[in-house]
Amino acid sequence: MADITHLKEQARQIRLLILKTIHNAGVGHTGGSLSEADILTALFFHIMNVNPEKPDMEGRDRFILSKGHATPGYYSTLAHRGFFSTELLDGFDSLGSILQGHPDMVKIPGVDMSSGSLGQGLSCGLGMSMAGRLRGLDFHTYVLIGDGESAEGQNWEAILYSGAANTRVSRLIAIVDYNDVQLASRTDEAVAMGDMAAKYRTMGWTALECDGHDMEDLVSTLEQARIKSEQGPVAVIAKTVKGKGVSFMEGRYQWHGKAPNDDEYEKAVLELSGGSK
Repeated sequence: MADITHLKEQARQIRLLILKTIHNAGVGHTGGSLSEADILTALFFHIMNVNPEKPDMEGRDRFILSKGHATPGYYSTLAHRGFFSTELLDGFDSLGSILQGHPDMVKIPGVDMSSGSLGQGLSCGLGMSMAGRLRGLDFHTYVLIGDGESAEGQNWEAILYSGAANTRVSRLIAIVDYNDVQLASRTDEAVAMGDMAAKYRTMGWTALECDGHDMEDLVSTLEQARIKSEQGPVAVIAKTVKGKGVSFMEGRYQWHGKAPNDDEYEKAVLELSGGSK
């Protein structure tokens, strides 16, 4: 059974690491990293079968960050989970650091797929799932997709193939970080996606919806997704808020790829600390 209070605290700590990482570097994708923090916490601290001491164990669950620019959230989660020292976050996106702007599966413990070119993560997850079945392994593959990148056509090719009656792929779970904000506008102002869950269902997937910041709802939905994925691919549409946790960042596209200055950082940390640092 999930300890919801514990998971909420881990998510708060991860948000603090995200802000510190981006502030120190002076660069990074703040908004999307904060919106994905609860999802990553639920996955890496409760749902997924992973072991930081054995990051390459054969039977581990796989995770792909398709929205590969949101690495401050991903790296902060991996570090907080113990895959590598949090001290490495201080060198984020600097020359010689293993923690570059996009994840590198060759260099970073816990990273299963290099990513960054939007729209390709689900295709990689599909390949991983199919390869696992051929090898007789029963791991689950989780792919975190941005709502903005969902407009990329390659996503829908992978969705169609995965859910087709004759190819129905099991243990593949797509999670859409639906924060409704992308690079320079609200997502629906760029390409209106309509009923995302209905689109997945039309293509043969089971689709579940949840509040991506209500940890109890999120965990329950991800647990259901894991079970239902034994019969075919599952999509979790997680409604989130860009910049979640910092009031002056929430819902604003201006914080898509902006680092906080000293004053903004202090205000954000104070807010996440409940009024005391």
